[in-house]
Amino acid sequence: MEAVILILGLLFFAFMALGVYLGVKAIGAAKRGVDRTITQARRTVEDTTLRAKSYGQAGVGGELAQLRLALRTSMRATQEALQSGAAEDASLSESLGLFQRLSVHGRELDDELKKLEREPDRATVASLLPGLKQRTERITHSADSLRWAARDRARQFADDDLDALNAQIDVEAGALRHWTVEPDEPARGQEKPQGDGRDQGQRQGQGRGPADDVAQAITAPDPRRQTEYPWQKAARPETMN
Repeated sequence: MEAVILILGLLFFAFMALGVYLGVKAIGAAKRGVDRTITQARRTVEDTTLRAKSYGQAGVGGELAQLRLALRTSMRATQEALQSGAAEDASLSESLGLFQRLSVHGRELDDELKKLEREPDRATVASLLPGLKQRTERITHSADSLRWAARDRARQFADDDLDALNAQIDVEAGALRHWTVEPDEPARGQEKPQGDGRDQGQRQGQGRGPADDVAQAITAPDPRRQTEYPWQKAARPETMN
């Protein structure tokens, strides 16, 4: 009895621990989903604000907004392309590692541009713009190169797979149309021997015996029952009487 109570107690505590573990996992997943949603919403609002500043604000502020928007757009597009491609192509893992190193420089530049937006000394910021533009172009150029290389690689794999599939389909289509192949000529051994009428007559004559000759002498041959040869015309009815 005590053993049964002990087993039931262990099962109870095991189910309790499992329930707590599943609850913590569910809470963590919900928290990550909320954080992801908040981050996405904050990013959308910030991008919309930068886009509005780049088009509606002139001077140094508008140029800084344009640089930040170009940087963020290029980096985000490259990240999405590499992450989606790495799930199917393991060779993109190295490219993804290079992009992560590039992202460090991109975040540093974005933070610097964000701070300069609030800088009151516009003259100093204007003097820094050429260097900031060059850094932005270098980072976006590297990100674009990785992104387009990954897309070209995926497109090449798709073209190769399509070529192989087309070749297999052509072979299968030819096999399905087997009745369109020209039939072989019949073998010589299967041809029916064709001889002239004289040979046939000789064979027929050889096959007759003396009794057949006597019967033919007694009974006149019926012209209607005579053997017709291919070159003879059919006898007319009025000539048989």
